[in-house]
Amino acid sequence: MAHFWQGLRTGDWLTSARARGYSLILLVICTVAFSTWIAISDGLIDRNGKPLGTDFSNVYAAGSLTWQGRPADAYEPARQHAAEKAIFGREVPFYGWHYPPFFLAVAFLVAAVPYAYGLVLWLVASFAAYLAMLRAILPRPETLLIAAAFPAVFINAGHGQNGFLTAALLGAALHWLDRRPWLAGLLIGCLAYKPQFGVLIPIALLAGQRWSTIGAAILTVAALVALSFAALGGNVWHAFADSLNFTQTVVLEQGDTGWEKIQSIFSAVRNWGGSLATAYAAQGALALLLAASLARLWHSEAAFELKAAALAAGSLLATPYVLDYDLVVLAVAIVFLARHELKHGFRDFEISLLAAAWLAPLLSRAIAGATGIPLGLMVLLALYGFILRRSALDDAVANGTQRVAQA
Repeated sequence: MAHFWQGLRTGDWLTSARARGYSLILLVICTVAFSTWIAISDGLIDRNGKPLGTDFSNVYAAGSLTWQGRPADAYEPARQHAAEKAIFGREVPFYGWHYPPFFLAVAFLVAAVPYAYGLVLWLVASFAAYLAMLRAILPRPETLLIAAAFPAVFINAGHGQNGFLTAALLGAALHWLDRRPWLAGLLIGCLAYKPQFGVLIPIALLAGQRWSTIGAAILTVAALVALSFAALGGNVWHAFADSLNFTQTVVLEQGDTGWEKIQSIFSAVRNWGGSLATAYAAQGALALLLAASLARLWHSEAAFELKAAALAAGSLLATPYVLDYDLVVLAVAIVFLARHELKHGFRDFEISLLAAAWLAPLLSRAIAGATGIPLGLMVLLALYGFILRRSALDDAVANGTQRVAQA
């Protein structure tokens, strides 16, 4: 037992060769599983009666409605569901459209081709952006393999979801923040399509006095809203506003998505039988702690990699609605923290924690469903805590070195 604990502390068990080997094994297994699942499907419908790419069907249906000149119908559940059934010519589960109207531009583009081609186009393009972002942040030979084998990749691909795009936008914005602050702001503005992940970004930018980036982000959001008004009219925004109550009550508060799929403290409390008020109180308290600690970190002289990693992990923790496929964003936190440790050396348990964070998306839904233990939430909290701890340790070392130099 002592030897096991020592291995976790030092991280010696995870050599570069093992990291590549484990990644390759998982990549092959998941690729074979995906290929088999597609092969045994009935056309575009899988063996469970769901569309291939499941959630992508809501994107494609919203795009089809936009092509028909009825974009506001995407926010009406009955009409959106009818559009989804029309795509496949049969009864399929309902997948709601909850995005701001300017994201209909993406839906419009992918719906210009048949469903299967649209799904492939969506996943390949966003996955390429995700890989390019991580490779830019950490340009090492093993980066692409480990990034491609990250379990959240397969969950996101299976759902036809937008985790690749969210991670690519956030990671690229952080990568360019110092060198191209206006570009970073533009990318952050585009993240407004997933507003629940932008709660902490303004706090970090304000604390870091990133005025150019803030200005660019505001202008980008304003331009997206204005363009959507001009192209689609004001009715679609009224429909979006009216749909927010449905999104909050049915999708989030009533747990129709499934508590085991949602990786937030809000979901954990509800899964344990807690009241709605208790769940919101817990989520609010956590959000306040995150905001305060993140503002302090971004206002400090801490290494930028730690600031970026904390913002990525904190953005996942701050929202009550974060699905396991959204954990693709966790790759941004992992890669920035890994870059910092590779530069300055790993502290106790950091290698093992990074490995646990990498693996968590593979197990979080199953463990939460079987035991009620919110593994994804626990790993995110541990990772965020370790980032703050590493910042404090680095600060202590710097202050000690400065005192020695002065003496």
